[in-house]
Amino acid sequence: MNFRGFPLLNSQLLVLASSSIYRSELLKRLQLPFEIVAPNVDETPLPHESARATSVRLAQEKARAVAGNYPDALIIGSDQVALLEGRQLGKPLTHDNAVKQLRAMRGKTTCFYTALTLLNSRTGNLQTEVAENFVTLHNLGDEEIEGYLQKEQPYHCAGSAKSEGLGIALMSKMTGDDPNALIGLPLILLIEMLRRENVRLF
Repeated sequence: MNFRGFPLLNSQLLVLASSSIYRSELLKRLQLPFEIVAPNVDETPLPHESARATSVRLAQEKARAVAGNYPDALIIGSDQVALLEGRQLGKPLTHDNAVKQLRAMRGKTTCFYTALTLLNSRTGNLQTEVAENFVTLHNLGDEEIEGYLQKEQPYHCAGSAKSEGLGIALMSKMTGDDPNALIGLPLILLIEMLRRENVRLF
């Protein structure tokens, strides 16, 4: 995907290794031209792997998965894993799974780890950092959970809620490094990584 924006000062193509429409919409805010490539990566956590480690590994794997086809590019990989009371929460994918997630999360605080990788496939330089966001849900009733899911159907979102949409009504508190990270892409971290690769927005 390309759109009009400021040129990259180091002349390298910017590639988003993700099929997420939420990440592409966030990246558009930087007004840089970029392409989208869906990485073929198994997102299953490894045995005994922490949520933070899972997010880091998958962000790096996504960037590396497309590097072979883009030998002179800046490649963005990102992954988000939610952690509730020591248990990882991934994308629910189905309505029933989303109901179970929100019931488990209600009245409690969940940590969302959003890992970001920027890979310079020309030089091999790999930058990876993690943004942490903490979300506390209201003590939701089953009817509220069902009503929300029927309206927004956030089945491809870790934690079963879209903070940028109606899901904000489920939340009593949100704290963290970057609200964009909760949606899927830590823009504050990304801008700093791009600066290290001599990319300026203006």
